[in-house]
Amino acid sequence: MPRWAWVLTGSGHFFTESFALIHQIEHCDVFVSKAANEVLRMYKLKLDFPETTRVLHDKTASAIPVGEFYHGVYHTVVVAPASSNTVAKCVHGISDTLATNVFAQAGKCRVPAIVFACDTAPELETKAPHGLVKVYPRSIDLENTNQLK
Repeated sequence: MPRWAWVLTGSGHFFTESFALIHQIEHCDVFVSKAANEVLRMYKLKLDFPETTRVLHDKTASAIPVGEFYHGVYHTVVVAPASSNTVAKCVHGISDTLATNVFAQAGKCRVPAIVFACDTAPELETKAPHGLVKVYPRSIDLENTNQLK
């Protein structure tokens, strides 16, 4: 049975909400970027997913876990939340992290990808580990988000 591929990046915007959604999905592989590991620690979250969930970490230069895309393992990729760094790399075809490699391989294998970009408005309020904060995305970040549509 094809699985979901969910990529966690280094964005804290809607991180806990994305994390909660993963817990509700059966047959999901969670790709945890190095930056996402930092966010997990900041929010004191543990990778305690259901038994049907596999967790893959960013540990190799060649991102070996993405090879599964060539064998029809995944039906959909979700990159959520997607940091401005990940969005920029996806838009410009740079695949040098686990997150951007997953996105690139999904495209090459015609697996639909849903990217929940965090920088969607000139002014945002987001939940940080110690409360709400205002964020003002740069125009380049907003342009990159628009290019993903």
